[in-house]
Amino acid sequence: MTTHVLILCTHNSARSVLSEGMLNHWANKLGKSVRAHSAGSAPSGRINPFALEALANAGVDTTGYRSKSWDEFSADGAPPLSIVITVCDSAAAEACPVFFGGSNGQPAKVHWGYPDPSNAEGGDEGKRRAFELTRQAIGYRMLQLLALPLETMDRAALQVALAEIGHS
Repeated sequence: MTTHVLILCTHNSARSVLSEGMLNHWANKLGKSVRAHSAGSAPSGRINPFALEALANAGVDTTGYRSKSWDEFSADGAPPLSIVITVCDSAAAEACPVFFGGSNGQPAKVHWGYPDPSNAEGGDEGKRRAFELTRQAIGYRMLQLLALPLETMDRAALQVALAEIGHS
């Protein structure tokens, strides 16, 4: 059974997109049955071009990526979510819709905050550097997530493990 992970950020244009890309990239490379999705509470309608550039430079296919609302994941026909990760402080503070986790009930939820790379100083080169560093930091945590025995963990153990990853 596929483990579905939803990554949230307010605008779904940078950090959540980097997270979706890196988790799907590593899951595919490692042969893991994990599928990442990203969304936002107030989607911008566009993905930051520096996010797409950072992912492309890392060999990540972003075909079909789009900025979308988290409402898509609480609607009928949405994938059963096992994990919900917020990656920006404003999204973490918002009241999320109810997400359903299939046979396990509610998904495990965790906050892994990252500074917004689109606020980096230094012009375009400063932003490129910030996006790349953010992509690397996110990729490291996604590898830790993929190292977990997701198919055998109960929700409580998963919650603890996700929190530990967030503190590393």
